[in-house]
Amino acid sequence: MIEYTFSIIKPDATKRNLIGSINSLLEQVGLRIVAQKMMILTPALATAFYLEHKDRPFFASLIKYMTSGPVVLQVLKGENAVMLNRQVMGATNPEQAEAGTIRKIFANNIEENSIHGSDSIQSAQREISFFFAGYEIIE
Repeated sequence: MIEYTFSIIKPDATKRNLIGSINSLLEQVGLRIVAQKMMILTPALATAFYLEHKDRPFFASLIKYMTSGPVVLQVLKGENAVMLNRQVMGATNPEQAEAGTIRKIFANNIEENSIHGSDSIQSAQREISFFFAGYEIIE
């Protein structure tokens, strides 16, 4: 089934000029980038996006990190895109990620793990509409 999913190339990766390398891995597994933009998240925007984590102990650190530099926001399209993106990203903790995955190759640690991806179709829909208007998605 063709799906859409959402991805963020995080500040640690953009600072190290890894956008192209990460996008190459996404495209190699069959995902197509149908929308993309770079921005620096404000604390208010990052807080609103990660609101579901507000009561978690890592929340303040997450907001500080995600606002520390540019991010690349993306909409990806492909066959089973949510699952496929999760597979190519690898485990949240790069020490547990499989060889060849984005996090195994590029992540600095569990927080600076280079990429975010939606964990379900419902999350993808919410996350895409949070950052993108329909007309920004190019078919």
